[in-house]
Amino acid sequence: MKKILTCYLKPYYRRMTFGFVIKFMGTIMDLLLPWALSHMIDQVIPLGHGEEIFFWGGFMALCSVLAALFNITANRMASRVASDAIYTVREDLFAKVMYLSHEDQDRITRPSLISRLTSDTYYVHQMLARVQRLGVRAPILLLGGVAMTMILDPALARVLLATMPLLTAVVLVVSKKGIPLFASLQSSVDSFVRLVREDIAGIRVIKALSKEDRERARCDKINREVMEAERKANMTAAISNPAMNILLNLGLVGVIIVGAYRVNAGTCQVGKILAFMTYFAIILNAMMSISRMFVVVSKAAASADRIGQVLNCQDERDIQAVWREERALGADIYDSPGCPHIEFDHVSFSYNKKQLNLSDISFRLMEGETLGIIGSTGSGKTTVINLLMGFYRPDQGIIRINGQDIASMDFRQLRSRFGAVFQNDVIFENTILENITMGRGLDEAQARKALSHARAAEFVEEKGGLGQQLDIRGANLSGGQKQRLLIARALADRPKILVLDDSSSALDYKTDAALRKELKDHFQHTTRIIIAQRVSSIMTADHILVLEDGNVIGYGSHEHLMETCPVYREIGSSQMGG
Repeated sequence: MKKILTCYLKPYYRRMTFGFVIKFMGTIMDLLLPWALSHMIDQVIPLGHGEEIFFWGGFMALCSVLAALFNITANRMASRVASDAIYTVREDLFAKVMYLSHEDQDRITRPSLISRLTSDTYYVHQMLARVQRLGVRAPILLLGGVAMTMILDPALARVLLATMPLLTAVVLVVSKKGIPLFASLQSSVDSFVRLVREDIAGIRVIKALSKEDRERARCDKINREVMEAERKANMTAAISNPAMNILLNLGLVGVIIVGAYRVNAGTCQVGKILAFMTYFAIILNAMMSISRMFVVVSKAAASADRIGQVLNCQDERDIQAVWREERALGADIYDSPGCPHIEFDHVSFSYNKKQLNLSDISFRLMEGETLGIIGSTGSGKTTVINLLMGFYRPDQGIIRINGQDIASMDFRQLRSRFGAVFQNDVIFENTILENITMGRGLDEAQARKALSHARAAEFVEEKGGLGQQLDIRGANLSGGQKQRLLIARALADRPKILVLDDSSSALDYKTDAALRKELKDHFQHTTRIIIAQRVSSIMTADHILVLEDGNVIGYGSHEHLMETCPVYREIGSSQMGG
């Protein structure tokens, strides 16, 4: 919350101060109305002076108009400040997510990031707007109402003031208990968002397996958790209104009783009692507004903390600066004769820093060579790519490109060398052309050429050409069409290093073979790393790396591995009939 108030609201302090002054003036106008009415009833009307009655009536009308104008103006300014500030928060939060390290993404989780960008920023926006509208008005009405009652009749005011300590205690206790409950509620919402995201993405699989009832049961369980968390938080917050109503009503009863005795004794006037009733309503509404504001602030405080956790994370650029300082750059050999294009030098890595996911991986690729990586699920194939592209830092060993340690390279400089197709890669809801160019300044000719290399030109023309709109996640494409379009995206900028992570699993053997021929004929100087489940996709590679449980159990050509690596021979024999 501190970061929101001190950083993001700082540019608006002057505008907010002006808005508070206007709101203060409007509130004072509201407070003058009951006093003017009391004065008319007790002092003006008994004298029967018509001109004075019209004067005070006009004064009350003027106060009413000014109060409305001041409050409307202040509310509009408050809404504008809240919208502008939260726009900046969302912008910075999204930018932070874009540069967030993969370790932090794994720790926070993607559904939670979505929740923080949407519902959490909404709660903070509501708080900023509500505090500006009521943060000045409600306390002034409360304190001003009490002050006016003290001026009118101190004895009656003391009866009303007796309830104030109890009212303050109610607000503080409810707020103290409410903030942790709303934080817990947001965590439950994260789990719900995660389930919905997974089920909507995999709805075809769910239907194909007839598991709708199972997913409904899972959804019902998490939905109940959200409901229970929301019920506890809201029930705790709901205590404040009835508790304050009871206390203020008891105070009002005391005022009426004491006031009746004082009027009967001739020490108090009827107009003051009427004014007291009006000020009581003002004080009651002010206390209700303050209690509602505490509920909004409680929600926003939990949300602001969650937003702050992301904003305070180091992004990749900061991490890169640390890496560069730690590396002795003088040890690198840049583009020397015989220098490998890609080199893994005794690399080990663990995601959880407890159990190794890769252990002592070493290989070298010269420019234009192809490395095939094969192994069972969870053997570490994709982890090799994650380390090569700088998504994670090796725990041991060094990764070099052209002899330079990638830890000493700018991430943009590093990743600009790559064209990559990842597992479960994303097709965006945009045109085919935009899905290929991805804002890289490529023209239609380059896109068409890439489609031709990826063996995708024919189906793109059938779909309506480069301007054809694609559905979210490419729902209007088949699996093979998606993969060919993703490969075209990777090839469009003629990368120095091409990474294909299980990108031909949905292709038929003929298309797969034609694609490999295109790569061989037109990308001779591109170093290729192909992760595959099919031996046929990598058997022509210059080098093949066989992984099992993060360890290298085979390395060499297809023929060499068929002779020396039992696991590779078993895979090859099972897929190619011996």
